[in-house]
Amino acid sequence: METQNEKQKNILWFREVTKKDIPQVGGKNGSLGEMFSQLSEKGVSVPNGFATTADAFWYYLRHNGIDKKLAPLFEGLDVKNLKQLKKVSAQARNLVLKGEFPPDFKKQILEAYKGLSAYYKTKNVIVAVRSSATAEDLEDASFAGAHETYLNIDTPAELLDAVKKCISSLFLDRAIVYRAEKGFDTLRVALSVGVMKMVRSDLASAGIMFTLDTETGFRDVVLINSIYGAGEMIVKGHVIADQFYVFKPALKQGKYAIISKTLGKKDRKYIFAKKVGLKELPVASKDQAKFSLADKEIEKLAKWAVIIEEHYNGPQDIEWAKDGKSGELFIVQARPETIYAGKENKNTYEEYEVKTTNKPLVTGIAVGHKIGQGNIHLIPNVKQIAQFKEGEILVTTMTDPDWVPIMRIASAIVTEEGTKTCHAAIVSRELGTPCIVGAKNAIKLLKNGKMATADCTQGLDGRVYAGKIPYEKKEYNLEKLPELPAKIMLNVGTPEGAFKTSFLPNDGVGLARVEFIFADKVKVHPLALCNFAKLKDKKLKVQIEKITVGYKDKKEFFVDKLSEGIATIAAAFCPKHVIVRFSDFKSNEYKALLGGQDYEPEESNPMIGWRGASRYYDPRYEKAFVMECAAIKKVRETMGLDNVWVMVPFCRTVDEGKKVIEVMKKNGLESATNGLKIMVMCEIPANVILADQFLDIFDGMSIGSNDLTQLALGLDRDAGQLTHIANENNEAIKILVVQAIKACKARGKYIGICGQAPSDYPEFAEFIMREGIETMSLNPDSVMKTIIKLGGLKK
Repeated sequence: METQNEKQKNILWFREVTKKDIPQVGGKNGSLGEMFSQLSEKGVSVPNGFATTADAFWYYLRHNGIDKKLAPLFEGLDVKNLKQLKKVSAQARNLVLKGEFPPDFKKQILEAYKGLSAYYKTKNVIVAVRSSATAEDLEDASFAGAHETYLNIDTPAELLDAVKKCISSLFLDRAIVYRAEKGFDTLRVALSVGVMKMVRSDLASAGIMFTLDTETGFRDVVLINSIYGAGEMIVKGHVIADQFYVFKPALKQGKYAIISKTLGKKDRKYIFAKKVGLKELPVASKDQAKFSLADKEIEKLAKWAVIIEEHYNGPQDIEWAKDGKSGELFIVQARPETIYAGKENKNTYEEYEVKTTNKPLVTGIAVGHKIGQGNIHLIPNVKQIAQFKEGEILVTTMTDPDWVPIMRIASAIVTEEGTKTCHAAIVSRELGTPCIVGAKNAIKLLKNGKMATADCTQGLDGRVYAGKIPYEKKEYNLEKLPELPAKIMLNVGTPEGAFKTSFLPNDGVGLARVEFIFADKVKVHPLALCNFAKLKDKKLKVQIEKITVGYKDKKEFFVDKLSEGIATIAAAFCPKHVIVRFSDFKSNEYKALLGGQDYEPEESNPMIGWRGASRYYDPRYEKAFVMECAAIKKVRETMGLDNVWVMVPFCRTVDEGKKVIEVMKKNGLESATNGLKIMVMCEIPANVILADQFLDIFDGMSIGSNDLTQLALGLDRDAGQLTHIANENNEAIKILVVQAIKACKARGKYIGICGQAPSDYPEFAEFIMREGIETMSLNPDSVMKTIIKLGGLKK
């Protein structure tokens, strides 16, 4: 009978384990032990447990003579030959499953289980049994889901069976392929089995969190995803999780740090069931309408995430669970984030230009920022993956770990279901493969065998085009960009793109438009929210209730959503200044919002009608403007993002400006308080003519070249037949611009430009640079070419 060296241990308790023990217990168990033994004193809660060791793994193989049978079995294995791979995998796993535990090893497992039960003061504690390979959860090799996990285990016999199954999962085909890709020899990798107290998340909630933004690598946030029930539902992508972004600097300062909360579609959940493992159940409507975590829980998890990240000195991918019986939160896994790890010093920026005007065949959620081209291959069932060929575009309903062997050779992946945290998205990020999830009807709309282009480079929407679409890729070395005499700022509309845009060379945001937040996040006319209780239209009230679900106070909904959008942009560029322009919808645009028909006048020319500053002090609209002020105040004071400045648009007269400033002051926004600056848009000829008087009450100007052009030339820029006249290079416009620059510089006040002109016309950008403009705010897609173009100018 096979024996062991007396110094070798088969079992290690989490309290005995640190990250130094990864060669013995694998990355997953090494991390659990490290956190249990090292971070408990810092408040991080990890369930207690124990792990079998690598020594025990080799002991098991030797005891059953398996070690001698594996080498010939794996000799000559081609992991790209899926038929051969499946055969070798099945044979290796059968060898393990048919083996018997060495008597002493078996006794030690059962004694440890008894000890864990005693720790939790119960006869048979319910445990999770999890695999942890010695080549898993490393900085350059993570790959969640390669091996098996068994839940809801509560008898000694079930425990022994689960341990054996975990050991056998080392030889799953997906795990073999992954190790081959990472350069590991499967026969030199051991598998440790972790046995830990199971958190009853099926009675509460669970999820995953990252210590950065997964799509861009932006480091100053913690991203938390949360659902009801067991966390496996997230990976399958069958539900859309609640999503929370927490701003790390605010968290460390003790400020309210949740900068974004998005309610998911949590209509299903998994509970633990003895005979079937996981059982799917519907979620009650009232629970679907609520967030699955309270604010205090979100911040607690985020604080733990920061502690773990700092302890490991690198970005982390963390699993958490809430126990429905005790109400306690636990960390159940932490591993290095492998996609952006080690990229801190990559000082380059990539841009793609897709050269087509064709409509996409399907759209979905873009994962990654690349383009993939190849023949479409529809595979509805995992049993058919042997038909897949390298370089094809995989199209299916949803993936799970069994699909990995072909995912690694696909040029792109398209799934009908899923979210940014589903299996397909997670694996695609690690593989660097463009992926589009949630592409509805993709199997029906995409034709098998046809050449297609999967594009994930155009923002949040992923697109699949017919044919091989030409595109151009540009990579810029940011260290070699020319230094300019003016600061380059950015025009930012949607909060969703702020993190990615922040990687462009910039000196902050010269124009953050709240209109996009109104349209995308709020969707309801602000006065309809103010007057919700008095609304007589029952159908309208039902529609508003669906949008504002969870909010009794509809004004609070407006302030929350607007502040979240602004805070996301401000956090992305912090500590650089972000100039937020108050709402500048025209009456026809306000009317398009839900409930807007009741509050907006009929105007024959809204472009020069009731807009901008004229609304803010008007009794008909002032209540709505007060809510905008409350949102700004929340961002600056409650969240601590005092890098936000504000800007008043379309201010026709000095007296009008004074009225607006008075309303702002009454609502807690006053110039110079906590560094606040209040700018005015310079977009009406009167702003230039009376520049000194406007600068008496405002802290500076930002030139709105679009409106300045239409008003100076007497045209409506919405009138298509006059577009050939509306050119900012017109001499009259240039004279006005020069006057504005000189007026502000003479007073030592801010002067920038946020209109479209410098983004569209390089010669106009050169002109205002020579005239001494302080900042130039550009559209993101024109930043690089404008900087390069202006690089020849001397200070």
